[in-house]
Amino acid sequence: MITTAKKYLSLIIKGFCMGAADIVPGVSGGTMAFILGIYEELVDSIRLFGQKLFWNNIIHGKVHHAFLLPNWKFLLSVGSGIILAGLTLSHPLEYMLEQRPVLVWGFFFGLVSASVFVVALRIKKWSPQLAAALIAGVLVAYVVVGLVPVTTPDAPWFLILSGAIAICAMILPGISGAFLLVLLGKYEFILSAVNNRELLPIAYVGIGAVVGIIAFSQILGWLFQRYHDITVALLTGLMIGSLRKIWPWKIGESNVLPTIDGDTYVIMGIIAIGAVLVGMVEYISHRSRV
Repeated sequence: MITTAKKYLSLIIKGFCMGAADIVPGVSGGTMAFILGIYEELVDSIRLFGQKLFWNNIIHGKVHHAFLLPNWKFLLSVGSGIILAGLTLSHPLEYMLEQRPVLVWGFFFGLVSASVFVVALRIKKWSPQLAAALIAGVLVAYVVVGLVPVTTPDAPWFLILSGAIAICAMILPGISGAFLLVLLGKYEFILSAVNNRELLPIAYVGIGAVVGIIAFSQILGWLFQRYHDITVALLTGLMIGSLRKIWPWKIGESNVLPTIDGDTYVIMGIIAIGAVLVGMVEYISHRSRV
């Protein structure tokens, strides 16, 4: 009983880490899921909602049987953590991004940089084909995170579309759902809606998110089943390319090399903390698998 409770508490904490990452434009909750070792289980658990067995039961009136199929304990634990992070961290992270953004970027830069090595080690043998997938991922993420935000409507249809697009990115390591909301001109609008508990806009975004994540998880699950190593290599590339967005030293939106001063040493220390944290998580995960 205690072991089961510890397991689900661990999943809630991992979901909380995912939620915290998703709030920051430039960081992906999918990256955190990858680091924390729950990525493929998450994709497979979500994927079931779009599969034939689930919908056959619904169509034939066997709703009870249909809703016995999903991995509810896993999904509710991780989902609770994500929601808890959104409710508790949106204000402080909004403040930190306004007042001390370099510290936030530094911490997540350390997390993502270290996680690139951790995830790459999951491929036993690299090949030219896998290297090509890695480079493709780097290029896609590098271009996407450099795009310029646009102005868009606040209409319900566009909020639903924004939710669908953002949630697909949120489960892709290296592509930030929050950053895509910035590109779509909806990040500040949605963050404000969450902070002010405006339920209608949140509901529209939620509808889009549910539809988007169920549809996209079908593709991801299929890729993992048929082309596991290529998919991991591509996702690793996405993570590398995303480092462009979260490079801590900037002038305006442009990345610059750091100057050697006290602040630089502090940021480098924060980067190191993020990297060490990833190493500790991977070590603990490895010990639990042995």
